[in-house]
Amino acid sequence: MPPIVVTIDGPAGTGKSTVALLVAERLGFQFLNTGAMYRAVAWHCLQHAVNLQDAMSSTAVAANLSFHIVDHKMQVDGVDLSQEFRDDTISQAASVIAAHSEIRSILVERQRQLAEEMSLVSEGRDQGTIVFPNATKKFFLTARPEVRAQRRYDDLRGHSDVSYEQILKTQQERDLRDMTRSIAPLQPAPDAEVVDSSDLELDEVVNLLVQKVEQAQQAAN
Repeated sequence: MPPIVVTIDGPAGTGKSTVALLVAERLGFQFLNTGAMYRAVAWHCLQHAVNLQDAMSSTAVAANLSFHIVDHKMQVDGVDLSQEFRDDTISQAASVIAAHSEIRSILVERQRQLAEEMSLVSEGRDQGTIVFPNATKKFFLTARPEVRAQRRYDDLRGHSDVSYEQILKTQQERDLRDMTRSIAPLQPAPDAEVVDSSDLELDEVVNLLVQKVEQAQQAAN
């Protein structure tokens, strides 16, 4: 049986990373955090003083990184950088990196290679539209802006002194940038199921998505 791919797209702060991880665990799949791949490129660029706006230089960084999934965690050149990626500066830098078509092409190819090796719940912003158009099941997770900002604030508490107001402003700027970029703009795939998590508990969202995936698998068989 070939590997199965489930995609979960959506803007920042919807809880899609946590949801995707829990859904993957329930289904016995691996979790592909594609945002971590863009953050890895951004982090390496910042560490080596590479100009994020310089497409050629930042693309060279991306081309030289290796990505592997170990126990649902993305390892970059054999190292788990998940703690470094929590910094909001890295998130903003990743959004700049994601606008470079050359980098997107490299990372999309890496994502598809991973999907050839294992069944995945792949989370990001263009998984159902660009990366895995033939995924078994596609979701687009959303939530009200103020709810998303509060979730991000709670997530960063103790790791950053950024305020709720700053997060909301940054989130709005990123949403605009992600939705209006010419390469793979943030939008639901035509066949994606849109799920608003604003008024749902985490376990309710996870249960809903697992149920939908199992139904899709049964229909496919």
